[in-house]
Amino acid sequence: MSRGRRYNEDERINMKKVCAVIIAFIVIIIVAIMIRKLLITAKNTKPAEAINYYALYQDNKWGIIGTNGEIIINPMYQEIPIVVDKEKDIFLFTYDINEEEGTYKTKAVNKNNEELWNNYDKIEALENYDSSENVWYEKNALKVQKDGKWGLINLEGKEISEVIYDDIKTLKGIENSILVKKDDKYGLLNCKGVKILDTVYSDITCFGDNYINGYITKNEDGKYGIVNVSGETILDNTYEEIENIYSDKYFVIVENGKQQLINKEKEKVLTDNFDEIKQITSFGIVFIKDSKYGIMDFEGNILLDAEFDVLNEVNTGVLLAQKDGKVGLIDKEKNEKVAFNFKNIYYNDKANIYIAENEDLTQTIIDSNFETKMIGILSELNTDKGYMKIKIDDGYKYYNYKFEEKDIKDIYINNNIYLSKKDGKFGFVDSKGNVVVDYNYDDATEINEYGYAAIKKDGLWGSIDKEGKIVAEPTYNLDNNLKIDFIGKWHLGVDLNMNYYCDK
Repeated sequence: MSRGRRYNEDERINMKKVCAVIIAFIVIIIVAIMIRKLLITAKNTKPAEAINYYALYQDNKWGIIGTNGEIIINPMYQEIPIVVDKEKDIFLFTYDINEEEGTYKTKAVNKNNEELWNNYDKIEALENYDSSENVWYEKNALKVQKDGKWGLINLEGKEISEVIYDDIKTLKGIENSILVKKDDKYGLLNCKGVKILDTVYSDITCFGDNYINGYITKNEDGKYGIVNVSGETILDNTYEEIENIYSDKYFVIVENGKQQLINKEKEKVLTDNFDEIKQITSFGIVFIKDSKYGIMDFEGNILLDAEFDVLNEVNTGVLLAQKDGKVGLIDKEKNEKVAFNFKNIYYNDKANIYIAENEDLTQTIIDSNFETKMIGILSELNTDKGYMKIKIDDGYKYYNYKFEEKDIKDIYINNNIYLSKKDGKFGFVDSKGNVVVDYNYDDATEINEYGYAAIKKDGLWGSIDKEGKIVAEPTYNLDNNLKIDFIGKWHLGVDLNMNYYCDK
């Protein structure tokens, strides 16, 4: 029987559910609109192009250019700027130089030529050199001076060490190793400003050729020891001398003027039957006796008599040997792996190949199985991209490290046009082989990473862009340049160490 209501309770509309559905529907619409806007924005927004920076020399003044050859800072400075990291707009300039008094001023500026961190008296790069005297800089830190003392800042301007040192410099050829001097004693920081060693040593050098191997230290008594990369003592400072011959298990020390091999427990391993230890190998030592090289194991057994002019383990178990002026490869049993026919042989661990120098200045490329794979002029060995560029006969060919020939389009994957040669002249073609730039040039280079190629005509050089359009007519005599490269109309300068571009 009806209770007098206008509708049946079971059929009643649930208003809460209705409201929830409506709200959910509205939310879905809003989210859909937002997603659509984001997709449209993403479609219409191109990623910002990364800019690299280089020193520019024009009209006897120095400035900065960018990736496309655009002038970032007009040439106005007397001295070449230092670009510590080509991807960051931090440039160091030296000015007001007084050579008689030996004084100068420095400053850091950004891409707008605005001075940075002017609360310091001087800001300088942490300069370093490799074994070939090529200059490079620590990318993560700068040294600063205030009130006659030196410290470190990072490239954001944050102080990462106290400004308390009398001098700061790098260990030659070693990255991430900053030598600091205070009260005529040396200590060590890494490039983040973290202290590795206190300033208590007379000298500090790297153990081996990498900071990861640790350091050789000399105390005020003239005694030598070894610490690891964290500054922990491996060998106490008790030795007359420690040779810079790296091994993770053995050390070459000097006692009473005589070299000895000791282990990590400081126990003597080898003490005689050699005049000098030259290398610690995977199976023993390379030694010199009576001016000849030989091999003995860690028990003192002679593996190879001292009969070679040179011995050097270039790869695990593989020895470069020289005899009668010729170089080959052997193993510790004296088995010949590569005949003694070459001027020199190098091993590249990233490519896992041997590069043998021939008398006619060509190279023989040998694989890890000691098989000759090709003979020609090795123009480029690119370990970042994993290819070799080799001149064979009158042309260049590209190979990966498996010695598979690669098409030029597989190497220069970002290029639109490619260098081509026909009837002794150079031009450029597209990916289908269609001629884009006529065969008018006596020489040319591939389009570089910045989108420019060098072209040579009648002995003079110019440049084109990645579409094949001329940017600089061939007007530059670059006979003295070891490397030909262009960014826009600017060509790489003669001194590769200075790494600058110019228009003269």
